[in-house]
Amino acid sequence: MSQVSQRKRIYKAKLIRYLQDYKNIIVVTAQHVGSHQLQLVRQELRGRAVVLMGKNTMIRMVLREFVETNPSFEKFIPLVRGNCGFVFTNEDVKVIRDVITSNRIQATARPGVFAPNDVTVPAGPTGLDPGQTSFFQALNIATKIFKGQIEITTKVYLIKKGDKVGNSECALLNKLDIKPFEYGLEVASIFSEGAAFSPDVLDLTANDLVKKFFSAVRVTAALGLRIGIPNIASIPHSFSNAFRKLLSVSVQSDYTFEAAASFKEYFADPAAYKLAHGGVEEPVDAAGEKQEEKEQEPEEDDAESSEGGVCGMFGSDSDSDSD
Repeated sequence: MSQVSQRKRIYKAKLIRYLQDYKNIIVVTAQHVGSHQLQLVRQELRGRAVVLMGKNTMIRMVLREFVETNPSFEKFIPLVRGNCGFVFTNEDVKVIRDVITSNRIQATARPGVFAPNDVTVPAGPTGLDPGQTSFFQALNIATKIFKGQIEITTKVYLIKKGDKVGNSECALLNKLDIKPFEYGLEVASIFSEGAAFSPDVLDLTANDLVKKFFSAVRVTAALGLRIGIPNIASIPHSFSNAFRKLLSVSVQSDYTFEAAASFKEYFADPAAYKLAHGGVEEPVDAAGEKQEEKEQEPEEDDAESSEGGVCGMFGSDSDSDSD
């Protein structure tokens, strides 16, 4: 018992020292992560961060005592759940996160495990002898015998993400020597300077923050206009709407005010307004005038031709004189 108590005191002192020395804590989950893989992560983070694993009951007990003198860590206690560990660092959290998530190891499928990703079996030769055809038939996988071995004819979608892996799927993947899954430390949440947030926040850029800010401003302005309660975002729109209403009243009546004078002047005489404010008078379209002259000329030609036609029927004056 004395040795167990001594180990607990050492662990408690280590955890409290880490909580005091480091401002950033990355909470990671360690599902299907072995001690060798965890050691590789520790080696990559050496000098930049420290990894601490432990029992959740022990960690919560230490945190409750620590919160009495450091209330800002009260939000950290709910993050301690499941098979989790902690990475303490004072470096850039995003860089440390990338180091943690990049260390992954391929693993075989095991019965009863929930698939972290879709699993497919490619079409082609399997290297198995024809005596094992019944195994594929039990899984409804189309095969054929080619050059003395079993060949899968079409791509097989074996397991969907989130489904529980069965014994038959495991046996097939093991026969084909396929390691479909990759396991490693997964970042669950981040605690920094009294605030807890999702790791997705680390991927936000300045443009994303600006878009979200203006989206919130538009929603706030729309809400203020809808319920009739002005706020700093809706006031410019309220002034604009009020000005348009006053302007419409001024244009349709004799009432005027300084801001509406230019609008009324334009509606009264648009051409004069353009000339008075630097506009250019529209030139007369010479081509249009010529076109009108051309349209008038055929009428005169038609009249002359009609007169000539009458003279042709009864003879010209010269012909009558000669007669």
